[in-house]
Amino acid sequence: MRASLAVAEEQLAHLADEAEEKGLKALVSETPGADLEYREARRHADAMVRHRDAVKASIAELEARQDQLLDQLGS
Repeated sequence: MRASLAVAEEQLAHLADEAEEKGLKALVSETPGADLEYREARRHADAMVRHRDAVKASIAELEARQDQLLDQLGS
């Protein structure tokens, strides 16, 4: 899961940069095509944020379960 998180973080950085770049292009060019590209790039970045957050939540759940099991072993 931690490897998946690292990959998601790396992909998110790339997608966020791409969305920002396309957002600037859309502002400068003011064309419907550029705006469409920006919105699509933003959706991809937002989807990656949700994926990253889900992976983080899974890691937290696994760590909590691991702690719980270790506590049971210690008892």
